[in-house]
Amino acid sequence: MSVSGSVTARRRAWPRRRQCWGVALDLGSARTRACSSAGRMIVDVPTVGFPATGATYPVRRGAIVDTPGAARMLDRLLGHRLPRFGRPLVIVATPVLGGMAYRTEARTAVEVLRPRAFLTVPAARAVAVAADADLTRPLLVVDIGAHLSEVTLLTDGAVTDARHTALGTSDLDRLTPPARIVEAVAAMVAAMLDQDRTSQARDALVRGALLAGGGALRPDLAYRLPDRLHAPVRVVPAPHTAAVRGAATLLRAAHGRPSLKARDQA
Repeated sequence: MSVSGSVTARRRAWPRRRQCWGVALDLGSARTRACSSAGRMIVDVPTVGFPATGATYPVRRGAIVDTPGAARMLDRLLGHRLPRFGRPLVIVATPVLGGMAYRTEARTAVEVLRPRAFLTVPAARAVAVAADADLTRPLLVVDIGAHLSEVTLLTDGAVTDARHTALGTSDLDRLTPPARIVEAVAAMVAAMLDQDRTSQARDALVRGALLAGGGALRPDLAYRLPDRLHAPVRVVPAPHTAAVRGAATLLRAAHGRPSLKARDQA
């Protein structure tokens, strides 16, 4: 009886010991956002470092240009939120065309959090997950950020084509009207259609594009895109935080893999 009771106690305690605190990150050029593995927004602040010489901006146009500065910023924002014992699982939503260079710099910056594992996910896929989109069919994701706009074609959830332009909502002024971003997005979609040797891009456009990023909150962009693309456009819920929320959803799935080792997933 006592042996049976001991085994039962250990089985009940095991899930609590296996749990690992985790964080999903979106290191944007304008804002840095972090969600816990439970989906709670922890941080949503400007992407700014504060060394002794003044404010610095470690991420620009979708690239990490100051890795030590990014690490100091993450330590300042999240270091005191980490559990005293244990190491977090970290997943970063990355620009689709950021490539190995972005993932390498992100991994280096995140080391300040002492992660037990480091994962990356293309921001477009994270947006699709946050929108609960059907990933079994071709999907077009338009992400208009502050300094970068991306158009991505997902097929079975994987990136099959992607375009970007170093243009975003922060560039809008009297000399750069919203129509310029709309035209840039339309040009990227047109190029994607022209080079598509299958019907995937066209099928995705006919289904309608997902619109995310801070630009999706601007009526002067969101209302013009459907007319310019001649296709439906659906704004995802809370589009400015969709990437980090989708990454947090994927983080929860990763918690179910106790043997997970530190690695990248593109």
